[in-house]
Amino acid sequence: MSDKLSKTVRVIVLLIVFLFQVGLVSGQTSLAAINLSNGKHTVGFQHYTLIDSTRTYQIRDKFNNEFTHRIIPVSIWYPAETSNGNTNQLTLLKYLEILKEEEEWENLPNEYLLQWFHYLWDTPANRAHLPEKTNAYLNAQAFEQQFPVIVYAPSYQASSIENFALCEYLASHGYVVIASPSRGTKIRWLEGGTPKDLETQSRDVEFLLKEIYKYKNIDTDNIALMGFSFGGMANAITAMKNRSIDAVVSLDGTERYNYPVLAQSPYFDLDKFTVPYVHFAQKEIPETVLKADNIPEELNYIYQLYDSLQYSNVYRYKFHHLSHSYFSSYGVLFGNRDKRKDKSDEEIMASYKLLTEHVLQFLDATLKNEANARQFIENGPVKNGFSADLISKKMKKSIEQPFDYRDFMDLAYQQDFEDLIQLYEETMKRHPDFQIPEVVLNKLGLQLTFDPTRGEEGIKIFELALHIYPNSANLYDSMGTSYFYNKDYQNAEITYKKSLVLNPDNQHAINKLQELQELNN
Repeated sequence: MSDKLSKTVRVIVLLIVFLFQVGLVSGQTSLAAINLSNGKHTVGFQHYTLIDSTRTYQIRDKFNNEFTHRIIPVSIWYPAETSNGNTNQLTLLKYLEILKEEEEWENLPNEYLLQWFHYLWDTPANRAHLPEKTNAYLNAQAFEQQFPVIVYAPSYQASSIENFALCEYLASHGYVVIASPSRGTKIRWLEGGTPKDLETQSRDVEFLLKEIYKYKNIDTDNIALMGFSFGGMANAITAMKNRSIDAVVSLDGTERYNYPVLAQSPYFDLDKFTVPYVHFAQKEIPETVLKADNIPEELNYIYQLYDSLQYSNVYRYKFHHLSHSYFSSYGVLFGNRDKRKDKSDEEIMASYKLLTEHVLQFLDATLKNEANARQFIENGPVKNGFSADLISKKMKKSIEQPFDYRDFMDLAYQQDFEDLIQLYEETMKRHPDFQIPEVVLNKLGLQLTFDPTRGEEGIKIFELALHIYPNSANLYDSMGTSYFYNKDYQNAEITYKKSLVLNPDNQHAINKLQELQELNN
């Protein structure tokens, strides 16, 4: 991408990463009209605040120089016990009270909510949303079972609850969803979609990745990341940094629009992105809008991360009735429509529902390994019963990542270092170019040797090492040391002597043989 295009893209990203674009037609929507197909579980919801003592933060409107620990508001949706008798059913207004807190205006009277936060738009239709009941119950008792977890990263400077309807929907189908707001490094505001902003949001996601281990109802062996807009790009970097991630969902993530910022991260490494990845993209921006808003045409078809990934199964969907803003619950419900490009409210709500269903299928396939879901994500939309006018799809299969000694050692650990020579021979048949450097085997063998509980494993490593490198005086010397530390003095003497045959000047073997002789006397 040229420097000129890159600068233009950054300007456009800063325009679209805000959830709600200035439009001309107020939305006429409701949760009931979206009509999500909720699952069998009652949905519980909790919201609380933590601190990250490793970072500092400044409340923006205190108008002083005071710094505190970084504040991390946390929202979590989860499968809960039955809602019978529970009167704490959340309304949209209750969610907006969380928004006030995260925007650091917690004392703002509710009557000013829609006026104060400009992106909510103070219209009669939006005021009518406030008493609407949602599907979540505040502080409901968690269901006593472990569920896969989704860590959600919001869009640029957005609240943890921006996509509450999707989060409730997934929780009803047997997932825990946890989120924190998108905020700047030192204050509430980000700097403009910079690499620094990217790393800040990634660190917040990693903070939640630690938080999930506190919960008994979370299966920490099945973790997905999901993010909207800027949150999608932050998750891409997080997936490259953390091997605990099992899948990544991007809701029109800006890794598509501003790939150069992604590539500037010190943690950027495509070879470490090895998990299934799906990108759900907005409709094509009409030519009239491209010209009027000075948007480069390339934004309609560039998917550089999708194109660049090799070692993961990657999926790319385009929703032909959704503009960028409507990949979030708040966008669908509160966002003003841009009549130059947006579809009708009915089409937007139907496509948002379709989006939630595709997200669920992808997660059921990758985290729950459900056969029907696996087939669903491999099929094209038409085969799944959807019109090509609504949604289109491309996919790319992973190529086999080069097999190296780390992969071999993973297999060795799994079989307790038994039958390593057989494992090596079988590996060579599958990967003819595979090599284990002698120095790696030598170091690992000695590390195990000096561990009082794993000395025998060290000997097994040296047996493999000498099978591969039978003329190595150094390996015989190290194996002699392994026998010596295991108090197998007879084999230690034999092995040190073999080392001296190959290298008569090996002073360490000479000294050890003399020590063994003294022990025998």
